[in-house]
Amino acid sequence: MAKKHKLSLSEEELVHALQRHEKIAAEALYDMYSASLFGVIVRIVNDEATAEDVLQEVFVKIWHSSSSYSADKGRLFTWMVNIARNLSIDKIRSKDFKNQFKNQELENNVNYIDTHNSTVYKPELVGVKELVDKLRPEQRSILDLIYFKGYTHVEAADELGMPLGTVKTRLRMAIQELRKHFN
Repeated sequence: MAKKHKLSLSEEELVHALQRHEKIAAEALYDMYSASLFGVIVRIVNDEATAEDVLQEVFVKIWHSSSSYSADKGRLFTWMVNIARNLSIDKIRSKDFKNQFKNQELENNVNYIDTHNSTVYKPELVGVKELVDKLRPEQRSILDLIYFKGYTHVEAADELGMPLGTVKTRLRMAIQELRKHFN
């Protein structure tokens, strides 16, 4: 039987339900945040099937780590996006992931490329791409390297050939610009 309505709880209700491991928390978490978290993950791993696996890991980690969340340190969504981002970066850095695309038949690669090109990132799921696209190009490139590709600040500075302080300043300005849309 298909579910008729998506669950929606206030952030405070969701946090309390998560920390008490109530079933409604899992359902609300999925209904409220799965599309957004999936968008972040797909952007990093560039593979829809892998992103689905990582999303499942993210929900499991959120479920088991919910007691460590503190509203004093930030919003729930930010905490969950950091978990999604970190698990996605761990996945693309894993040996298993790197070996996944080696030694495949040419036909499989063509199919992979076709599939990959049509499903890389679905900005309509979250609208994040439109927001990021509104940033100035120098902010967008830094955000892409650090946030979506997992570069450290130093690595991004090396890649872009600019001072570390400039990278940090532009990244901070980009994040402040994005926050305007969520407040």
